[in-house]
Amino acid sequence: MASSKFVVIDDHEAVLSGTVAVLHQHYPDVEIAIAQTGQQALQQIEGTKPDLVVMDLALPDVPGAPARPDVGIQLLKTLLKNYPSLNIVVQSAHVRSLVRLKPEISTHEGGFAVVDKSLPMKDMLTRVDWALQGLLYTPKEMRTGLEIKPEWLEVLQLAFGEGLQDKAIAERMRVSERSVRHYWSKIQDALEVYPDAGKNIRIQTEMRSREEGLID
Repeated sequence: MASSKFVVIDDHEAVLSGTVAVLHQHYPDVEIAIAQTGQQALQQIEGTKPDLVVMDLALPDVPGAPARPDVGIQLLKTLLKNYPSLNIVVQSAHVRSLVRLKPEISTHEGGFAVVDKSLPMKDMLTRVDWALQGLLYTPKEMRTGLEIKPEWLEVLQLAFGEGLQDKAIAERMRVSERSVRHYWSKIQDALEVYPDAGKNIRIQTEMRSREEGLID
């Protein structure tokens, strides 16, 4: 992580400095840039090409303007479109509004995690770790009904039905290994299976898939 760069976006000085301090403590070698408006955020991200963005949704567009969730939603929409593999953590009190971006979030190739601002900082750090691993973690409101795509079912069948590893799955499906990892992330979020110390995430995924009847 020696040359990693983060950008933290929040219009509240106290939250901004608190988040930066916690991130510095956890990732001492990371360079952290900050932004307090939607426009500043875009400039910082264009200029620094960060590995991770931690952002609030309620933001002013320009200095002195009121903070509004729709500004953050528009910024996020731009980031998802222009930076398809950027790792993003949304740290906000307005996580419900992310439902508006469900299609864009579901096709995003980078890590994407959501944390409510009311949760402790350690939860934010966990979500940052997950996003940096390329995992997807969305709030319950965005996971209504189990929506499983055909290619996810194929991954489950090849992995647990035929015992294939990701490389062989990729070859069989004629996609990249990166795509296979992306499918795993989507499957695990849909099944609400997330990293848990001491537990094998693939075994947990297989158990949940069987419970939901996705594999025999």
